[in-house]
Amino acid sequence: MIDREGLGSFLRHRRESLQPEDVGLMRGQRRRTNGLRREEVAGLCHMSSDYYGRLERGTGPHPSEQMIASIAQGLHLTLGERDHLFHLAGHTPPLRGTASEFVGPGLLRILDRLTDTPAEIITEVGDTLRQTPLGLALFGDASQRTGPVRSIGYRWFTDPKAREPYPPEEREQLSRVYASGLRQLIALRGPSSRAAKLAALLQDNADFRSVWDTQEVGVQPPEIKRFLHPTVGRLDLNCQTLLDPDQSHRLLVYTAVPGSDSHEKLQLLSVIGSQIINS
Repeated sequence: MIDREGLGSFLRHRRESLQPEDVGLMRGQRRRTNGLRREEVAGLCHMSSDYYGRLERGTGPHPSEQMIASIAQGLHLTLGERDHLFHLAGHTPPLRGTASEFVGPGLLRILDRLTDTPAEIITEVGDTLRQTPLGLALFGDASQRTGPVRSIGYRWFTDPKAREPYPPEEREQLSRVYASGLRQLIALRGPSSRAAKLAALLQDNADFRSVWDTQEVGVQPPEIKRFLHPTVGRLDLNCQTLLDPDQSHRLLVYTAVPGSDSHEKLQLLSVIGSQIINS
């Protein structure tokens, strides 16, 4: 059963305890509100201000599991706080661990501050969960993908467009990287894992089978990530990785050497990307 009073009180307390900087928002000079405004939280949770306000007041409808998950992510809750929110709403909390798509607040806080840097948070099978604006401009909008194609490893073998942003001379090595990565994950997570299901879906793909049958593991990607962007051209980027061991999520941050041609192209892409997002 939903605890409307408890749910509203918990949401209000969490909203008032957060500052704009905590969730990647700008603080206005005339700001007087303690914590976040309801409309700011509603925007972070992808819902109307009226709907969120009714939840806080205890007069709203029974929110779905998907809505509660969105609120938990928007409020940057910890896993314990997320589970508590689900219980208050009368739902069973999602499973924790590698199958979870809940991004921990630590990674989110870092991602929120990378406003001028391409970055993304991905699962261990390559599903993109969050992107910075410049990450979106570099890789495209990952939120539009559903099903197996969310995984870059799956798209790599099934959609020729997935290979277009990468130089032809590196595509063979990247094929080996994705196949060997799946093989290692299956050994680690077991035959019922998401990795195993993706590999099963790819068994009839000739390109996949040609590298899968070699039984390779531990193949590493190129040290420098090279991308062929349709607007700014070739980019040579370093990739730094931060791991959330509880969820096996990875924050990938892409940087260019200051003063390099790629650095200038990233600056140009940040302008082009913001124009596209705001248009």
